Amino acid sequence: MIGPLSRWARGAALACAVLAAGASATAAQEAVTVFAAASMKNALDAASDAWTKESGVAVSVSYAASSALAKQIEAGAPADLFISADLAWMDYLDERALIDGESRVDLFGNRIVLIGGQGAEPVEIKPGFDLAGLLGGGKLAMAASDSVPAGKYGKAALERLGIWPSVEASVAGVENVRAALLFVSRGEAPYGIVYRTDAAADPGVTVVATFPEETHSPIVYPVALLAGTGNPQAAEYLEFLKSDEAKPFFEAEGFEVLR
Repeated sequence: MIGPLSRWARGAALACAVLAAGASATAAQEAVTVFAAASMKNALDAASDAWTKESGVAVSVSYAASSALAKQIEAGAPADLFISADLAWMDYLDERALIDGESRVDLFGNRIVLIGGQGAEPVEIKPGFDLAGLLGGGKLAMAASDSVPAGKYGKAALERLGIWPSVEASVAGVENVRAALLFVSRGEAPYGIVYRTDAAADPGVTVVATFPEETHSPIVYPVALLAGTGNPQAAEYLEFLKSDEAKPFFEAEGFEVLR
């Protein structure tokens, strides 16, 4: 015969088991938090939606300049995975032991382009190109050239072409590449320098020229898990981004998939 105390103990044990199972299920479904370069938005949103439908796990993405995101991670912002628009900001976190170095992979490539408003005429980019004359006193929209990858690539290209001094005073430096895109799309600047993938995402702009690859360092997007992430879903999400299944989402937006 089971006494009241024994029945209570068995009931308590059952309740604990149910709670533990619930907690385990909740942990298994923990959303993956991603910090990603602003230029990734369209492609990464589409890929993440597909992964969520397949896995049942939500993905929360914060988009901004790689420089801003790296500084937030350094300051302790909680995230599981970082996608940078250049190697330098991933190196910055690696040097501070803030990423899982073994998970790091160079996943995407891109190009920078000169854009104008809708219907703008094509131009030829070459050494000594009269970009200042093309601007006609207007602004050249770029991400901040001292910190944001798109801006750094753009400045390097203009310096290599020998025309940076002639346009430096006309540069409207903004917080990220998508902001530069909006400046041109809204008519607030006649021309801008953005990634090819950004230009493809906005019908309000026209690509008037692509910068020659030899004018700047290769545009590479490294991806890595952050050190100490306790989310078991994060590694699975990263594997998805590296898979053939995810590849079309990025190629559709103009990225080169490096794996």
